[in-house]
Amino acid sequence: MFERGFKTWCEKYSAEKRKALGLGPDAPLDTRALARHLGVRVWTPAEVPGLDPSTLGVLLRNDGVTPSCWSAVTVLAAGKVLVILNSSHSAARQASDLTHELAHRIRGHEAQEVEVTEAGLMMLSSYDKAQEEEADWLSGCLLLPREALTAIKRRGLEDAAAATEFGVSMRMLAYRMAMTGVKRQFA
Repeated sequence: MFERGFKTWCEKYSAEKRKALGLGPDAPLDTRALARHLGVRVWTPAEVPGLDPSTLGVLLRNDGVTPSCWSAVTVLAAGKVLVILNSSHSAARQASDLTHELAHRIRGHEAQEVEVTEAGLMMLSSYDKAQEEEADWLSGCLLLPREALTAIKRRGLEDAAAATEFGVSMRMLAYRMAMTGVKRQFA
């Protein structure tokens, strides 16, 4: 699945970035501070200049029946990198989406081709499964490195409190606890 040493590299990278941001290795990560540190600007659709209000309404539709189906998009323009996040999603989801987009940049992944339908919807025409899996793993590691997970267990934090403190979803916390072996280690 991953190249040899990839998971270790992710842990080291996460620790290095936390240190560069003045954080401890087990501290919660401010994803927007990481983006600034990496030279990436972060916007919501409301911050996009000239975006028609009706288009904004479609982009951010979240009526409980038909939630907005996009999460984030990275735009490269005039040598600048911009990530636009779906602000109708929870803060935890936005943090995950942002670190996922940043992970693609960190790993030097090639941008994928997007097609626009007649109805004006943007559709990813193809994606590289290996790159998506790398971005998913690095994203999770940035949000919840193994050192943070073991600190959560040592402190006896309840899952809901830990998810809130680290700004992640319960699902992300459970996934990382299971996939890193920390859950089994502290069972």
